[in-house]
Amino acid sequence: MHTIHIDRGKRLCDQPNCGHNRYHPDITPAVEIGEGEEIALETLDALDGQITPTTTVADFAALDVGAVHPLTGPVFVKGAMPGDMLEIEFTDIIAQPTAFSAIMPGLGFLRDAMTEPFLVHWEIKDGWATSAQLPGVRIPGAPFMGVSAVAPSAEALAAWTAREQRVIDRGGFALPPDPAGAVPTGPCGLTGLRTLPPRENGGNFDVKQLTKGAKLFLPVFKEGGLFSTGDGHFAQGDGEVCVTAVEMGATAVVRFHVHKGLAAQRKFSAPVFSRVSYFTDPRFAAPERFLGVMGMPINVAGEIEAENLTLACRNAVLNMMELLQERGFSRAQAYVICSVAVDLRVSNVVDVPNYVISALLPEAIFE
Repeated sequence: MHTIHIDRGKRLCDQPNCGHNRYHPDITPAVEIGEGEEIALETLDALDGQITPTTTVADFAALDVGAVHPLTGPVFVKGAMPGDMLEIEFTDIIAQPTAFSAIMPGLGFLRDAMTEPFLVHWEIKDGWATSAQLPGVRIPGAPFMGVSAVAPSAEALAAWTAREQRVIDRGGFALPPDPAGAVPTGPCGLTGLRTLPPRENGGNFDVKQLTKGAKLFLPVFKEGGLFSTGDGHFAQGDGEVCVTAVEMGATAVVRFHVHKGLAAQRKFSAPVFSRVSYFTDPRFAAPERFLGVMGMPINVAGEIEAENLTLACRNAVLNMMELLQERGFSRAQAYVICSVAVDLRVSNVVDVPNYVISALLPEAIFE
């Protein structure tokens, strides 16, 4: 089997030719493999190994945030050409023994309301994650890679950079190209796309169903595809609301297949994924015992913001946090539990004006 080895005791910038943290069509491939071959990609955690079991929130100010999402790769897949569809089969995802979750001020779904930093250190053992910072909680494992992507073309790089700048110009939140912390440096670091948002080429979609056995289909923009992955998660709730899951280093074993011309034939370019088995133990994918709460698009003044799914989602998360605080957890602890274990579901988008988002908490995490 092919392997890209890394040293998890070193930052990505100190390990040339094994990874990157920006998307750019000119990043040199780390390895070249054939269709149908397997490769093991050893990865750092999402914060480039900067958070260790001894880290405290006092260390947050010194974090190199430009180094977020160190990705292992790119992998050049022989025969993959623009217009093709690259199939990535995850044949295994192996977790490291420690992980973290964090509330990072300025990030997350409730970044306006949750402004104080908080850090959880996890120990991973026997398929569960436990933490002294969340006593009485154990999170069942379902490891997956939060970030998986192919390289953009030069045209896509320019177009996507421009449209994200338009978001910023309208007062929205997006991260423009920034060479600070970039790997590689030079032109690729200066103009490369940041990894925070997912795009048509894949990226940071945090889809927790992409566990071992899943197949991910990405349109090819550049010869060879140039696939990379990182941001391993031991477990996550659908939503990852505090901006972190159970964040870990991992080894992803993948196999590739090229579907000639399929991307060019499709009328859309969004990533597609499939599987033929449960993505995790069915007891946790569809828990027998759970607590659910609804959110509707009703603001703090009691007024309806018709058909506003974002507000409904916000209210569902806040309501679940209140229920968890009734059980004795702090507000910060409740937010992290929502991020790593609570699944957000769109219950309806037809009952105008009040659409419904439900938040589901599996009771098994308290056993």
